[in-house]
Amino acid sequence: MTAGNRTRTVEILLVEDNLADIRLTQEAMKESRMTNALHIVRSGPEAQQFLRRRGDFSGAPRPDLILLDLNLPGMDGHELLADIKADEKLRRIPVVVLTSSSADDDIVQSYNLHANCFISKPVTMTGFVDVVHSVDGFWFSIVKLPPE
Repeated sequence: MTAGNRTRTVEILLVEDNLADIRLTQEAMKESRMTNALHIVRSGPEAQQFLRRRGDFSGAPRPDLILLDLNLPGMDGHELLADIKADEKLRRIPVVVLTSSSADDDIVQSYNLHANCFISKPVTMTGFVDVVHSVDGFWFSIVKLPPE
């Protein structure tokens, strides 16, 4: 992918259990006109299956980016982040923590676990669209991502 000229669809994995936040993310991506495939899982264990292509996710693509909420059932976002970054095959996938938390402890712990960035979810649709545009502009137009 080069700036302003994508050669393929961007694969994004959204790890989020809140239906309202899932819909908000889908709408924001639609409005941002990103050329992407948004894959959604609703728990830490489900994300592990997707990332390791197990069970129902045997044909899942490798994500170019993971958008990770911290408050998840079964395994919280910090546990999932630690699991991803400990796996040699997954650790280079950028993980953007996108959460309602703005607690210093959550921010520090996320970076200690090698999150690539931490974003507190905006409360308005306009703010959320702006965040999605920023994610798109930075991760898929400026940054050179590693190959699988």
